[in-house]
Amino acid sequence: MTSVSIREVAPRDGLQNEDPVPTDAKVRLIDALSGTGVRRIEAVSFVHPRAIPQMADADEVWARVDRRPGIRYSALIPNTRGAQRALAAGFREIEVVVSASDTHNRRNLNRSTDESLDDIAGLIPLIHQAGATVEVIVATSFGCPFEGDIDPGRVASIVGRVRADGADRIAFGDTTGMATPRRVRDLLSAVRPDLLHFHNTRGTGLANILTALELGVTEFDASVGGIGGCPYAPGASGNVATEEVVHMLHDMGIDTGIDLDRLIRTAEMAEKLLGRTLPSGVLRAGPRTRLV
Repeated sequence: MTSVSIREVAPRDGLQNEDPVPTDAKVRLIDALSGTGVRRIEAVSFVHPRAIPQMADADEVWARVDRRPGIRYSALIPNTRGAQRALAAGFREIEVVVSASDTHNRRNLNRSTDESLDDIAGLIPLIHQAGATVEVIVATSFGCPFEGDIDPGRVASIVGRVRADGADRIAFGDTTGMATPRRVRDLLSAVRPDLLHFHNTRGTGLANILTALELGVTEFDASVGGIGGCPYAPGASGNVATEEVVHMLHDMGIDTGIDLDRLIRTAEMAEKLLGRTLPSGVLRAGPRTRLV
């Protein structure tokens, strides 16, 4: 393996778990990330402001972003109205989420997993007709804070359903950081995603990525500074930090196309925007130990 693709998710997944950030700051963060060499950015989500007030300005943020050629920007949507808004704004990569855990799905989307799958089946042709692609993110794939272990067979069944319905891509989400290398091997032995999204709640994020790499997965989500979590999952701390992932991969001789030094400066900017210390170990290590 010589290269890995990283999707930066801080502007959406990261910021939706923080106190509301001003629109100017969101635009600055996305524009700074666009200058790091990252080729995929999850920019916003089109959700009702009562559900996720942190994303209430999604239309304005997207209208003001300096969209760079060669970068694929995506948006998360919860339903038909969200899809319509995302498509009208010009997005051509749409993400929709369903939880493998029925309890988490009800907490997150106020409906059962099966009801969400029915909704997704109706959304896929609508999005395809607009010339866009659909990525289905299966949340709580590695475990649920309410239900505990998730049977890999249940995840495989969900994947089979959405692929049959026409989904273009599949991602697995480690919603509360319950994944371990053993769980990664167990799940990926049953079914393969296109992309993996790990949290670092229990400190296993990088180990999980390394395990997935050994199993042939080459696409991962990460969040600059390690910001993020899940507002509907107790105990869900930050995503795996992009700069930690890039640092590890570059040291292994694996190309990401990302300028680590610029990424670190963007993480430092994110700390200032949020007004708090971020969990990234690379930021704490100092310049002598950075690989740039």
